[in-house]
Amino acid sequence: MVNTGRRERRKLETRRRLDEVALRLFLKHGYDGVTVAQIAEEADISVATLFAHVPDGKDALIFDDGSERRAGIVAAIRDRAPDEPVLTALHKFFASRGPYSTDIPPEHAPKRDLIVQTPALREYARRLWHSCEPELTAALADESDLPPDDPAVRALARFVLEIPDLTGTTPDPAAALASVFALLESGWPPRSQPANTLTKQH
Repeated sequence: MVNTGRRERRKLETRRRLDEVALRLFLKHGYDGVTVAQIAEEADISVATLFAHVPDGKDALIFDDGSERRAGIVAAIRDRAPDEPVLTALHKFFASRGPYSTDIPPEHAPKRDLIVQTPALREYARRLWHSCEPELTAALADESDLPPDDPAVRALARFVLEIPDLTGTTPDPAAALASVFALLESGWPPRSQPANTLTKQH
């Protein structure tokens, strides 16, 4: 158990160092001006070791594995106030993140801006959001008393997960986020409506 714990700590330390090195090099030279080999050399590891820690390569270096997003978006639904609509909770969740937040710590702003301004990183972030679909669909189904394979539930989950890509690079991301959720809220009934009414409306 001790050895396993030590190995895990070393893996986390290496992964954190890779994130720090990649971000520093991307900010200094631009994303397209940095190679995986340069990142590995700066982090004092081999390219093979880099890919062992980050199989998706360069695009994934400054992201986690998506587990934080999946847990966060489900918690936004599960842990909301009893009288709070699902879409209001999801709006709040997104509004506290990335390009929408006005309270982001100053030290995190360069990383956020790099992602927003770099097409390859935005596309990777989009794939991470899409990885949340099974968990989000299940949570929405539970809250609406509909089965997870209901087309309305699946469509809502998929569209919600497209919102960061659709709105994150607009001149006013927070306003764009609000406008999209306003559109969704006008067509997605609250939980209090009977399941058969929900199905008929979709």
